[in-house]
Amino acid sequence: MASKRDYYEVLGVNKDANAEELKRAYKKLAIKYHPDKNPGDKEAEEKFKEAAEAYDVLSDEKKRAQYNQFGHDMPGGGAGFGGAGFSSFEDIFSSFGDIFGGFGFGGGAGGGRKGSHRAGPPRGNDLQVRITLSYKEILEGVTKKIKIKRYVPCTECNGKGGENIITCPNCNGTGTIRRVTQSFFQMVSESPCPRCGGTGEIVEKPCRHCGGEGRVQEEETISVKIPAGIAEGQYLNLRGEGNSGPRGGASGNLIVLISEKKDNFYTRDGTDIHCEINIPVHKLVLGGAQRVPTLDGGEVSVKIAAGTQPESILRLREQGFPPLNSKGPRGNLFVHIKTEIPSDLNSQEKRLYQELADIRKDKEERQEETWIRKVKNLFS
Repeated sequence: MASKRDYYEVLGVNKDANAEELKRAYKKLAIKYHPDKNPGDKEAEEKFKEAAEAYDVLSDEKKRAQYNQFGHDMPGGGAGFGGAGFSSFEDIFSSFGDIFGGFGFGGGAGGGRKGSHRAGPPRGNDLQVRITLSYKEILEGVTKKIKIKRYVPCTECNGKGGENIITCPNCNGTGTIRRVTQSFFQMVSESPCPRCGGTGEIVEKPCRHCGGEGRVQEEETISVKIPAGIAEGQYLNLRGEGNSGPRGGASGNLIVLISEKKDNFYTRDGTDIHCEINIPVHKLVLGGAQRVPTLDGGEVSVKIAAGTQPESILRLREQGFPPLNSKGPRGNLFVHIKTEIPSDLNSQEKRLYQELADIRKDKEERQEETWIRKVKNLFS
């Protein structure tokens, strides 16, 4: 399978292109490769879809930020997150028809190709939920069960909305009222039929259970698989897990927003993590081994070199988070060295510290005299 081209390359724009520049670039390509201008041309169809996918991602601020960071390997992959996932031309027309609808192509704005426009029930709304994860869950990846309230097809009428379903006489089943005006260009505009709500059909005998909607609201529990390495502010787009559309309409998506639970020991910086550890004074002076807890619940032994100073930082390689989609090595754990001066010395400890002070007295007095002289010289 051929690899996807860079979305900015597809549209022929720079990475700092603004919304208007993106729209102009997409409009130019959409008109050039529109299926009505290139009937039966499979290559033109693919370019038309490719341009729509690129515009879908880059015209959305959140998707664009994710694409700039991860490229085509965004969370959720091609399932509507790393790409538009358009299954047909109608999907594209319904999303971006306003951009090239004024040029008289077949069905016009949002209408699809000439002779192929079909009315149908509207798509269900997207839903949003937020999931808060611990650092351990982010490290390993996790499957979460969540409860959501969403519209599902009515079981009483099998999602049809009722009985005696007839073609809407107002729009003749098209679901839209179409108006054509002539100027320099042929301008085509369409609006949903007010009688059937754009479905093209009328239910003469509505279902009592759903009131003719073809759907009812229920609370359901679903499983969400969270990939390891995901971060605060990122999200997953679960296609078809949102609200069912009325009367058999396609389901919307479920957007899962990611939050991180504050950790009492670690702080995160990308795939790296940081922590602070208090080391006894004698261990900093003499050196020794220090146990450091790790993200997975284990621990590692770290060598403290003799003479290590407070505020030093030790790096433990690949003890941080894995990169999203496991491409590349894990991040690092940075241990920030702190120390506490003991305030609960017993008589023996005080005597030993005093002996140490007496031994180092002459050396420390010379050091003191040296730095005082340097400071005075700065002002002389």
